[in-house]
Amino acid sequence: MRQVVLDTETTGLEVSDNHRVIEIGAVEIVNRKLTGQHFHYYLNPEREVDQGAFDVHGIATDFLKDKPLFKSISEELLKFLNNDALVIHNAPFDLAFLNNEFLLAGIDIENLEKTHEIVDTLSLSLIHISEPTRLLSIS
Repeated sequence: MRQVVLDTETTGLEVSDNHRVIEIGAVEIVNRKLTGQHFHYYLNPEREVDQGAFDVHGIATDFLKDKPLFKSISEELLKFLNNDALVIHNAPFDLAFLNNEFLLAGIDIENLEKTHEIVDTLSLSLIHISEPTRLLSIS
């Protein structure tokens, strides 16, 4: 069984405020073992990184100016994801941003949650923890 563990960093917290993905990282797991296959890009969001987001991830706007646009890596990302299960901490956050990036890039796909099994590790952690800490809610 193949799974892809995925995480993003963004310019801010809300897709509705035109925030964008600035980093995507993913690793492949087959039969519960890392294979060494990975996917990673920093991306030019064509906008400023909010100070609050910078305070969380430390990725500055100037660092991103020469990085590729999401559209230029989108097909490679889809190929890496295949149709396999995605393991994501706070999946609704990352999926909202990724689905928006595909839309902005003009890539005609259904929402990722319709084409992939989604395992949300934040939801899983809340099953076992009665009072989640702030760290568990950070995407």
